Amino acid sequence: MKILSSHFHKRNRQKGSVVLVFITLLAIMVILATANSKALFYLHRNIKLVEQRQIERLNASQTNTVSIVESPVKPEAK
Repeated sequence: MKILSSHFHKRNRQKGSVVLVFITLLAIMVILATANSKALFYLHRNIKLVEQRQIERLNASQTNTVSIVESPVKPEAK
């Protein structure tokens, strides 16, 4: 009977190790998913900022165009 009981203890320890490895892998996956989510959030925010700056730059270039218009009346010389 001693052989049989040591066999069960060994199997229980193996099952415990498998559960520990599984939980560790699951924790690593959750950490990676959280990091990816955070990175995507910051990338989205940066893209919005770049888009906003581009829109401001394009609007500024349209309003800063200078039209040179000569007066049809020539000033009189004194």
